[in-house]
Amino acid sequence: MKEMNLKKVFELVLRQCVFIILNIYAISKIFGGQFYMNGKLPNEIANTTLGEASGFSLAWTFMGHSYFYVLFIGFSQLLSAWFLLWNKTKLIGILILIPIMVNIIIFDIIFLDVYPALANAIIVFLMLLLILFFNKETIKETYKRLINSPINYKVPLKRRLITFGITVLIIVLIFTFDSLIENWFGASKEKIIE
Repeated sequence: MKEMNLKKVFELVLRQCVFIILNIYAISKIFGGQFYMNGKLPNEIANTTLGEASGFSLAWTFMGHSYFYVLFIGFSQLLSAWFLLWNKTKLIGILILIPIMVNIIIFDIIFLDVYPALANAIIVFLMLLLILFFNKETIKETYKRLINSPINYKVPLKRRLITFGITVLIIVLIFTFDSLIENWFGASKEKIIE
């Protein structure tokens, strides 16, 4: 009984730590404190040519170029962090946060030479994995339900071929429609600058 309570307490502590860390980062993004926001570049960055700019400067300027994009990132982190606070939504929060954290880690490795930020992202990612580990039975049960859904494999060959043909036709129509939309907006007319 004590082991079970310790596990629950430790999981709750991990969830609250991730919640606090991500809220700090998300709120910083939302209020314009994390990236070089469009129109508010530091003078040293604004006066640097692209060829001379560091990876950090390029990345921070690019990320801050669209405030809507910054809001999207910030609110995604905020919402998923809040999901961690309740048992019923914690796994949804983790499913949203894991790709976000992997993206942050890859971004930090490629573009930034700020190792404390990378270390922080890795620690948050590891805490999420630990929370998943503590919920492995629920995850196994959910996975079993997903893969054992009732599917009738005794469908006649003729019906399977018709279904396959309709699927292929719909895919062709979707790609044709997509191509027409791209041409209509002029995507195919763009010239590549060499």
